[in-house]
Amino acid sequence: MTTSARMLRLLSLLQTHRYWPGAELAARLDVSARTLRRDIDRLRELGYVVDAVRGVAGGYQLRAGGRLPPLLLEDEEAVAIAVGLRTAAAGAVAGMEETSVQALTKVIALMPPTLRRRLDALLSQTDNLVWGGGPVVEAGVLTTLAQACRDDEPLRFTYTARDAEPAERWVEPHRLVSLGRRWYLVAYDRDRQDWRSFRVDRVDAPRLGGSRFRPRELPAADAVTFVQAGIRRMPQRYAVRVRVAAPAGVVERAVGSWGSVTPAGEGCWLEMNVDDLQWPVMVLAQVGAEFVVEGPEELRAMVARTAETFRRAAG
Repeated sequence: MTTSARMLRLLSLLQTHRYWPGAELAARLDVSARTLRRDIDRLRELGYVVDAVRGVAGGYQLRAGGRLPPLLLEDEEAVAIAVGLRTAAAGAVAGMEETSVQALTKVIALMPPTLRRRLDALLSQTDNLVWGGGPVVEAGVLTTLAQACRDDEPLRFTYTARDAEPAERWVEPHRLVSLGRRWYLVAYDRDRQDWRSFRVDRVDAPRLGGSRFRPRELPAADAVTFVQAGIRRMPQRYAVRVRVAAPAGVVERAVGSWGSVTPAGEGCWLEMNVDDLQWPVMVLAQVGAEFVVEGPEELRAMVARTAETFRRAAG
C-alpha cells in the first residue's frame, strides 16, 4: 500500500470518531507502531486534531479542531451531502440559501464523473416541494440544537408555546424532526419531568449546558412517531371532512398519518384536524379527484379562492 493510500485509509478509520488502540490501528494498516506515529503526525500537519494516549494500552482518537480540514467521504455520503445542500438552498432554513449554494458548488466540482452522473440522475427524477407560508427556522438555532442532540448535552432556551408567555426551559435533547414545513425538537423536560416536543421556530436563544447526560429511553418507537402522536392530541382549529371520489388507498398515500380515511362506495371520506387549511387543500390537489367539502365553511371558501386563482392563471 502506498503512503497516500495508507493515509486515506487511516483517515477513514479515524473519522468514525471511536478510540483506536494503537496496536489495532497499526494492524489494520499493516504497519509498525513507528510508521503509524509518523502518519498521525502528517495528519496533524494537515489540520486534523488527533488525541494520543501513550503507553502499552495507548491509542488515538480524532476530535474536532479549530478549523475544517479536508474531509474523506464515501460515495454514498457525498451524494447525501449534495442532496441535503440542495434542499437547504431551496430556503427551508433561514440564512442558509447562499452558503448552501456555495457549498453545493464545491461538492459537485470535486465529485468524480461517475458520482456526478448518479447525483444528476437522482435530482432529475425527484420533485421537491417547498411549502410556502410556513415558519422559517434560524440556522444558528438549528445547528445549536443539533449539536446538543449529537453530544448528549443539556440545553436551556426560551420557549413561547401557543397562547402563552415566553418561558425558560431546561431539557435533555434527543432528536430533531422535520415534518412538512416545521422542525421539532424532541427532548426530556427536566422541570416538568416528562418528554416534550418543541417547535423550533418558537425556540429562542438556546444555550449549551456544558456537561453530559445519560440518554433516557424515549416512550415511542422513534422521534417521528412521538411528534406525530403529540400533534394529533393537540386541539386544532378546524375539523375537516371531505367526500373524495377516489379509492381510499390513493387518499391515504396523500395524507399519510395526518388524517383518517374511511371507504365509502367507490370513494371515501377524508377527515383531518388542522390549524392551517392550506394542508388539506394541498392533499386534495395531490389526489386530483373530484370532491365535496362537508365542512368547515372556511375550507369551502379557500377552495373557491384557490380555484378562481388557477382559473385566471389558465385563461
